[in-house]
Amino acid sequence: MHLMALGMFLFELGSLPFDELQRRMDWRHARSPRIGARDATQFVGPGDETVSLSGSVYAELSNGSVSLDDLRAMANAGEAWPLVAGSGRVYGNFVITAIDERQAYLMADGTARRIDFGIDLLGVDDPAALAAQQAQA
Repeated sequence: MHLMALGMFLFELGSLPFDELQRRMDWRHARSPRIGARDATQFVGPGDETVSLSGSVYAELSNGSVSLDDLRAMANAGEAWPLVAGSGRVYGNFVITAIDERQAYLMADGTARRIDFGIDLLGVDDPAALAAQQAQA
C-alpha cells in the first residue's frame, strides 16, 4: 500500500515515505479603503493551494536519492500531475515547485545513510477542464 501518488510516482516505504503533509489554501479578496471603517472587501476567487511533504529516508530501507532524482525529472518537465492519497482522496493537479534535500551520516564513500527531504507542490487548474470551458465559450 502507498501513502500517496503524484502522477505515476508512488510515495511508499520502498521509495520516499513522508512523515508529514502540510496543506494550505487561501482565497483572494479585493479591498477598497473606507474612511472611519474597515476596508470593504469583495471575493474575487480562490488563491493558491500548496502541499508540502517532508520526511527522512534511510539507506537501509530505500534508495531515497534515486526517488528524489525521479521527482526532479518530473519537476523539470514542468507538467501538472494528479495528487491522490492512498485512501483514494483526490487533491487535484499539482506542479512541483521545490525539492529540498539534506544528507546526513555519510559513509566513507560519501553515500548518505539518512536523507531528509521536503517537497513543495502548487495546485493548478486541470488543463482538460480549462480546455472544455474554453470550447464551450
